[in-house]
Amino acid sequence: MTTHPDETTTPTSVEYAAERPARLEWAKHAPDVYKAMVRLETAARQGLDHRLYELVKIRASQINHCAFCIDMHTKDALATGESVERIVQLGAWDESRHFYTAKELAALELTEAVTVLTDGFVPDEVYERAAEHFDEAELAQLIAAITVINAWNRFGVTCRMTPGHYQPGQYK
Repeated sequence: MTTHPDETTTPTSVEYAAERPARLEWAKHAPDVYKAMVRLETAARQGLDHRLYELVKIRASQINHCAFCIDMHTKDALATGESVERIVQLGAWDESRHFYTAKELAALELTEAVTVLTDGFVPDEVYERAAEHFDEAELAQLIAAITVINAWNRFGVTCRMTPGHYQPGQYK
């Protein structure tokens, strides 16, 4: 029997499902693309509150089912002082609005609209609510940040990157 990597207090062994290996180490085989993504990531986060930025990255990653990115950004958020409660509630932020500021709610709503694009566009009312809380430069950065995490999610999901091994700040 194997124990979960984070198992520290249980005296009995628990058998967890086997960890699936990544399909492809895309960054190794496309290093110029990876470096360009890192530069884009660095540019996109400028001027945004770090806590808000991590909430946006976690929420987009939840929507896209990117386990690797959920693991990474949750750990980074916790390491910078974000509360467990706010992270746990992200999956149901609309029903848990009282955990977030009006600005964070506008960012989360915009994150969902940009990530899902169900109607083929971002609804005017969603964009307008975000524009009420962010000046134009900050809104442009927020849109860039949402776009970048969605790109990272697509790499992570397609290549089936393995969650659970990331350490906070590992890629910074």
